[in-house]
Amino acid sequence: MDRVIEKKTWNTKRILTIAGIAGIVLLIGGSIYFTSGKSKLDVDTERITISEIKKGPFQEFIPVNGVVMPLTTIYIDATDGGRVEQKYVDDGALVKEGDPILKLSNTDLELSLANEQSTVYGNQTQMQISHIQAQQSTIGKLTSMEDVDVQLKEAERIYKLDKDLYAKKAIGSQEMETATHQYNYNLAKWRLAKKILQQDTLSVKQQDKQNLEQYAQMKNTLDLLRKKVDALTVRAPVGGQLTNFDAEIGQNKNKGEHLGQLDVLSGFKVRCGIEEHYLSRVFTGLKAHFDFAGKTYQLIVKKVFSNIVNGQFNVDMAFVGETAKGIKKGQTLQVYLNLSEETTALLLPKGGFFQQTGGNWIFKVSADGKKAYKVDIQINRQSPDYFELTSGLQPGDKVITSSYETYGDIQELVLKK
Repeated sequence: MDRVIEKKTWNTKRILTIAGIAGIVLLIGGSIYFTSGKSKLDVDTERITISEIKKGPFQEFIPVNGVVMPLTTIYIDATDGGRVEQKYVDDGALVKEGDPILKLSNTDLELSLANEQSTVYGNQTQMQISHIQAQQSTIGKLTSMEDVDVQLKEAERIYKLDKDLYAKKAIGSQEMETATHQYNYNLAKWRLAKKILQQDTLSVKQQDKQNLEQYAQMKNTLDLLRKKVDALTVRAPVGGQLTNFDAEIGQNKNKGEHLGQLDVLSGFKVRCGIEEHYLSRVFTGLKAHFDFAGKTYQLIVKKVFSNIVNGQFNVDMAFVGETAKGIKKGQTLQVYLNLSEETTALLLPKGGFFQQTGGNWIFKVSADGKKAYKVDIQINRQSPDYFELTSGLQPGDKVITSSYETYGDIQELVLKK
């Protein structure tokens, strides 16, 4: 007799089918869960940095590298070219004003000086001869004038005497006419001699003036050549330390070529290189500071060089008040340049989070400290240690400021101790 076999409710096929459907459902649910903005990640609090938002003094400043330089540097160039004949000092030497540094020889310049000296002395001799001749000519004219003057006086005496005798009928008209004619002749002769003497005097003065001007011009030329020859011996214009001195005996130096420089050791300045995007914000009068040997020293921007080299521009800073003792030329300093005055602001400590968020959002820790979630923020200025917060957080809020590199698109962090 056949027996009816009952069909099992939970057979293997059904179980596998249900398990497959459940797996698919779980997969879809997980996908929805992790893409719905509610993804979570467990984070060990010992591996992250939690910082507190505080309100306090804020000043925007940037760290820049500065190099100590002499306050005054004087460049030494060759006024005329020549061959290095002698070196009196070496690079790095301390010199006083007027000390010889090196001597150049320039045959052409020295020959020009000798020729100019001969010319000046020759012209001077010729001018002296001309002056003596002019004096002799003047003396001759003065002598002639004296003779004419004597003749006029004698003619005038005879004229007056004959005029009186003629009035008394003592002489005839013929004698009177002769005396009158002789007087008028000598008077005209005297007037002419006087005019010639005046013209001679004026001519001599003009000639003397021209000779003096010509001599002065030649003398200036001679003095200039002498100075140029004297300048072949290069001397220190001021006292200081000779640096960048490059000259060897026998070496030729061209006119205007740089020979070295003198660093006046009366004080120091600091020259800093700053990134070019700060150019519009840096101007004279900005303050800065640096730490050296346990003390803080103040600086002020005195000069801004607007030319850009390798993405940077330079500024010169002077000390305000005390100059740092012990610093040396060429020493590198870490200088902090203030870009703003000190104000009160909401402070967000800097950290690695900025590389992933760009300062647009941050993970804020919940009040119970068990989780952290994204919040949008806005930051304005920054200093080496802080960002200035303008919105998104309040004083006392705690945030994660360490790197978010491994978080991906996680929306919420579960903080585990």
